[in-house]
Amino acid sequence: MTLGPVQILVVGFDDPQFSGKVLDELERLKENDVIRLIDLLVVRKDENGELERFHTSDLSAGELEEFGATLGALIGLGVGGDEETMTAGAVLGADAVPGALASDERGQWYVDDAIPNGTAAAVALIEHRWAIGLRESIRDANGFHLADAWIHPQDLIAVGLLAAEEADAQEPA
Repeated sequence: MTLGPVQILVVGFDDPQFSGKVLDELERLKENDVIRLIDLLVVRKDENGELERFHTSDLSAGELEEFGATLGALIGLGVGGDEETMTAGAVLGADAVPGALASDERGQWYVDDAIPNGTAAAVALIEHRWAIGLRESIRDANGFHLADAWIHPQDLIAVGLLAAEEADAQEPA
């Protein structure tokens, strides 16, 4: 299974008024093979604390099992560095992943308790399909991963605020 980088994304919504725009955008990204939605769980808590859940995945049960086996094998290889731990990890991963976010208590994390009444949260495992070809091109050029990070607009604002504070501190009084 060729696997792109996987991101876990947790998003909160105050006063959730779901119109379908987020799902429409996810669908557009999937149709263009930019992402694949491995697992998505949306939990909405009304003002009285009553819960509603929505769960979806782009992967079939068999594909989720294969995905879990791949993840488990990689973790097992990292733990033991040999074929035996890789195989054991693959077996455990194949059993653990299918429906992990929605099927059992472990998979629901702490979302139910963590979100206040009148809000919602979404937990998504997103595979970045666009990065597969780029990763392979880098590898073919004998490149290797050194680091990565997401830079959000808020991060840039924080940098600007910090720079302004430093400039103010350096000005003569």
